[in-house]
Amino acid sequence: MPPAEAIALPAPRRFSWRHLPAVASDLVLREPYATVGLTIYLVFALTAIFAGSIAPYDPLEILFTSDGQLAASLPPSAEHLLGTTNLGRDIFSQLVLGARPSLAVGITAAIGVAAIGTVIGLVSGYFGGWIDTILMRLADIVVGIPFLPFVIVLAVLLHPSLTNIVLSVALLLWPNAARVIRSQVLTLRQRQFVEAARMSAASELRILLIHVAPNVLPLSFLYASIAVGWAILTEASVSFLGFSSADTISWGYMLQDAYASQALSRGQYIWFVPPGICIVLVVLAGFLISRGYEELLFPKLKD
Repeated sequence: MPPAEAIALPAPRRFSWRHLPAVASDLVLREPYATVGLTIYLVFALTAIFAGSIAPYDPLEILFTSDGQLAASLPPSAEHLLGTTNLGRDIFSQLVLGARPSLAVGITAAIGVAAIGTVIGLVSGYFGGWIDTILMRLADIVVGIPFLPFVIVLAVLLHPSLTNIVLSVALLLWPNAARVIRSQVLTLRQRQFVEAARMSAASELRILLIHVAPNVLPLSFLYASIAVGWAILTEASVSFLGFSSADTISWGYMLQDAYASQALSRGQYIWFVPPGICIVLVVLAGFLISRGYEELLFPKLKD
């Protein structure tokens, strides 16, 4: 049995705000997992930015053939790269423009999860006492709330929208980040550089923001990358169940539309396979980035 110190989780190296650019470059250049994940994100981000120029048609436009017939269930061709739906809508245009709401939900929710989790983790771990008790009991309550049912209920009580999905993800996914950041802050507040800051009469707020926060920020980025995939997967699930806005074309909406139109039984695999692959790739990219980031923060874990 190895001694306890041999299996203890290694602490991340000390960071300051000026180290963040170097950490970002190390993540891209030294970690192949993160490089692949970031490349996937970059491709989808560029697609979303230039979707208006890439997509040849409006995703909700009902198209007709040259002889005036409804362009329904057409096979892939030069005019329609992925064919058309049973209502005559261009599938490729829906796939390209569907990247916008999907990535918007993922990135916005990730920022919300990282922000809430970081603030609560910092405050709870640094000040401790009754503040720590209240915040951690709140985290326990949030963890016990069923995730997808909560999102569905919120969509029903308010109205189906991407904002409600982002709000749901941010409200329910922060506890994991907060707990890990809190545990790191509990050790950081005992470090010599924090004690030195106290001896120099620095305020508690300055110590928290200048000396402690930069050291947990890499963990915030780690959980943000994980939250991107979760948010996009949640949006796809809610859209597939029919609780999303009918005016917003996303990958989840495409899957729901294909399912309701019985595309599988009619052999229209080109309708639902591409959006499914896109969802898988984006979720996988979040995992790859978190894996590479973890190895960068904890290099001894490679051994």
